[in-house]
Amino acid sequence: MIFLITGDRKGIGRHLSEYYLKKGNFVIGCSRSETDLVHDNYRHFQADVANESDITKILKYIRKEHHQLDVLINNAGVASMNHFLLTPLETIKRVMEVNYIGTATMCNKMARLMFKSKQPRIVNFTTVARALNLEGEAIYAASKSAVETLTKVLAKELSQYGITVNAIGPTAIKTDLIKNVGEQKMQALLEKQSIKRFGTFEDVVNLIDFYIKPESHMITGQVVYLGGVS
Repeated sequence: MIFLITGDRKGIGRHLSEYYLKKGNFVIGCSRSETDLVHDNYRHFQADVANESDITKILKYIRKEHHQLDVLINNAGVASMNHFLLTPLETIKRVMEVNYIGTATMCNKMARLMFKSKQPRIVNFTTVARALNLEGEAIYAASKSAVETLTKVLAKELSQYGITVNAIGPTAIKTDLIKNVGEQKMQALLEKQSIKRFGTFEDVVNLIDFYIKPESHMITGQVVYLGGVS
């Protein structure tokens, strides 16, 4: 299958690219910086998901070289963990641009390449911060709330093309996204979960595998949080 995974230079995205390459798929990845991931079945684009011209370049490449796209995983995201009154306007704009506009633009552009796929799948990323309404994450949570609404509406609008659209909300995973968050704050987050531990890359892969397998053609418009968060 042909995968497009955004934000795959490191963290969850990097793990997903390596995992699906090992499964024998062709993976197109993108991030704002270059990558050191090298594989015969991998093609990387240095691109900003909030920049339409960058995304159009990826679209043209996939159309020319592969003619279709099977799986789009919108992993790229940025976080703002700060009191709302202390959050600069530029930070607010950037978080919304990457997390929501970037995801929406990818879905808008790439869905057109999925019409010929036998099992077209879109997986968007949200966060438990949205469900838990965590203090200090108003903008980040709001951007992901928009992604969740997008996911549910697109599930209806794209169903006529056989495209399923679902979202995954990971609990905290030890990546660069949380490296500057204090231990006390992270522990308080884990205490809000039914399963009181950090998530793993394997936890994320498990749910994405479920979303994209052929038998999941009736699963769409769903938002699933890890860790027992509701």
